[in-house]
Amino acid sequence: MPEQTTTPRTVAVLGPGGIGGLVGALAARAGHRVVVLARPSTVDALRSDGISVSSALLGDFTVPVEADTELREPVDLCVVAVKQTAMPDALDRVPPELVAGGLVVPFLNGVDHLAVLRERFAPEAVAAGVIRVESTRTAPGRIVHGSPFADVDLASTTAADRLEPAARVFREAGLTTRVLDDEVAMLWAKLAFLAPFALLTTRYAVPVGDVRTTHRDELVELVTEVAAVSRASGGPDTTESALRFFDSFPPEARSSMQRDAEAGRPLELDAIGGAVLRAADRHGLPAPATRRLVDHLR
Repeated sequence: MPEQTTTPRTVAVLGPGGIGGLVGALAARAGHRVVVLARPSTVDALRSDGISVSSALLGDFTVPVEADTELREPVDLCVVAVKQTAMPDALDRVPPELVAGGLVVPFLNGVDHLAVLRERFAPEAVAAGVIRVESTRTAPGRIVHGSPFADVDLASTTAADRLEPAARVFREAGLTTRVLDDEVAMLWAKLAFLAPFALLTTRYAVPVGDVRTTHRDELVELVTEVAAVSRASGGPDTTESALRFFDSFPPEARSSMQRDAEAGRPLELDAIGGAVLRAADRHGLPAPATRRLVDHLR
């Protein structure tokens, strides 16, 4: 159950898609002030109708939120939930001085975005964030949450003293939230699952249930390969845990990259597969399965 809100915070959400829309709606339901930053057409829809969530785990509800095309006042927490392909332009909506006293938490795929965010914002105002959830925006302000979990991990080498207030916001929103010590290990633990999930579901245009059965050999090859890159990069050995997670994941689940491919949108191929290949090259590791899939999807 969500915790009771003790001190309402002002939360900005950059990118009200499946992830940002869900987090923003949950925070607003918990009593926090939420300001969503988006394109003008989405801003109009959110101002008119708020955000509606459909979730077997978290409930069905609609909440009003504030919405604007750019941030105009300081906030306690800024959740960055845009696609990596849209991040350079989207960050123009957030003046650095308005988040300098709070915390920027990106829920982005890959491992390379932290350097970009810490260059734009004060390093002491940026944490690493990971969210494990399947959530889809079906229309502006309309969110469908499909996974039987909604988990958040936070860690930071530069903003450790600001993590707990942000974690409390997420917990109050109903998200299972942990504060961890090692941001590198945290990010690689996510990427080592996400890369096989995204690349294989997109390559074969099937949900994860088909990947773990019909394409099992390739799944094992890819999981093993990415786990080796994770270990070399300072992350955990995810071989067994990733396979267990694949086997327990709802069989109908599809990756966001797969949905982007089906809709003809740009793929986060560089943030996911590209990040694995760059790390493999840095450590002199072969990554033939990843390279084969990235080349095909490119």
